Amino acid sequence: MNRCRVLVVDDHAHAREAMCEILAMDERFEVIGAVGSGAEAIERTGLWMPDLILIDIQMPKMDGLETTRRIKLEFPYVKIVIVTVSDEISYLFEALKQGAQGYLLKNLAPSTWIQYLLAIVSEEVPLSRELAFQILKEFAVASVKEEREALTAREKEILGCVSSGSTNKEIAATLGISEHTVKNHLKNILQKLQLQNRTQLTRYAMEQGLASRERDFPKKR
Repeated sequence: MNRCRVLVVDDHAHAREAMCEILAMDERFEVIGAVGSGAEAIERTGLWMPDLILIDIQMPKMDGLETTRRIKLEFPYVKIVIVTVSDEISYLFEALKQGAQGYLLKNLAPSTWIQYLLAIVSEEVPLSRELAFQILKEFAVASVKEEREALTAREKEILGCVSSGSTNKEIAATLGISEHTVKNHLKNILQKLQLQNRTQLTRYAMEQGLASRERDFPKKR
């Protein structure tokens, strides 16, 4: 993969430095800038067009959630990960609602940061069962039969696997198909449902009762 160009946003200088040091551990990331406010983040995003932005959730004047919302309105294809010291689940929900692709705790090990951010960039993000259940409680809405019926049986199987946190490689192994085939199915599912990423697919699966509660996927055929 090409180097991922990253913008770091945090109102504390030491926190910005710490995030930059973590990213410097992996040559696949290139920090193109570090700023201390939401307003600066919006301005620099327009100038530099980063691939990924790390945004602290708690900043004065304009917090990370509002900054995320504004950036997504102007630059919808930029990936954003919210970073925080709090593991309050409501923050995660708000981050997802504002368009963020992920959520990281500052006290996690650097190796976990790198692994997670690489997953975000490659859109191979596995969600834990616990997180999936929490999202279900927060985002559950009425079923939309027309959208559900538009999916084939295989697509529904794959959707269930995605909602349980499986990566493309794991889905391929479970269903006895190639990883390339899995990616094609996911592309078709996203197009049919007019969704953009795996987080939205997980939310949809839960809303429609297609989510798997355990990793007991269908046996290989």
